[in-house]
Amino acid sequence: MKRAAVSVEQFFREHSGDLQMRLVAGATGLKRLIREPTVNRPGLLLAGFTKYFARHRVQVIGDSEFYYLRSLPVPQREQHVKDLFTQKFPCVVFSRDHRPDRIFLRLAEAATVPVFESSLITMKFINKATLALEATFAPHGSEMGSMVDILGVGVIIKGESGIGKSECVLALIERGYSLVADDVTKVFLAEGREVVGTSAALTRNHMEVRGIGIINVAAMFGVKAIRLEKRLDLVVTLKPWEQVPDVERVGVDQQFVEILEVKIPHITLPVRPGRDLARLIEVAAFQQKLKSSGYNPAKELNDRLIAQMSSNQL
Repeated sequence: MKRAAVSVEQFFREHSGDLQMRLVAGATGLKRLIREPTVNRPGLLLAGFTKYFARHRVQVIGDSEFYYLRSLPVPQREQHVKDLFTQKFPCVVFSRDHRPDRIFLRLAEAATVPVFESSLITMKFINKATLALEATFAPHGSEMGSMVDILGVGVIIKGESGIGKSECVLALIERGYSLVADDVTKVFLAEGREVVGTSAALTRNHMEVRGIGIINVAAMFGVKAIRLEKRLDLVVTLKPWEQVPDVERVGVDQQFVEILEVKIPHITLPVRPGRDLARLIEVAAFQQKLKSSGYNPAKELNDRLIAQMSSNQL
């Protein structure tokens, strides 16, 4: 589901580190809502043009706005700042370590509008904040299953409890691949076209292994065994052999599953004793990588057979 709005508090909590944001005023207004996933520079409004103003966005004050306000006589500066706060926008960020003056801070507190400072230069802050907001506003959900990055192919491994998902994931990590999420994968839609998987921050780096308990994958296998997020390219569902009446033998027809309204390639692997499931999932990921590049070995063989039969008939 796509978020219609995000609170300033959530935006600050999730992205303050990357955006180098510090709260300096207006803490009582942190529940204000950001309704558009982008930012706005209020230079025109500060100069007196009030016909149009993007009031649903985060406002950013850079060099132009900052030095323009400083150039004004105090009464005029106060009036312009008052006009700004009548617009009821979510929050305002001063970039480049610029510090708002006492007039600005006093009026911000009166209007209960959060004011932040950031060390980033203005354009870098705008670029990073826009990307952060787009990710936060993007359609999101969760999928039951563990996700692994296999040579650049993001794979979610699904299956009923106790079928062997954790053992598969551990075997893949031992082969040098990276864990993205264990048991539950959080997904969001990036740029309106790619499904990206990640894990909950609370459980990141950890796995539950039946009979052993919780393990820290990063501590045990090294930081390379963890990937914070990855595009989803393939879903593999493990099922008991007897529950798969028609086991795929050729692979000409590609199956799909829909996640966040995007079709993701899907295969079902039948499980029975003696099958090396981790190796099969690894091969399935390699196969998907080939298909993504335009090469389908099953289709190639099928075309060759059809050509052979056609030549025999002649």
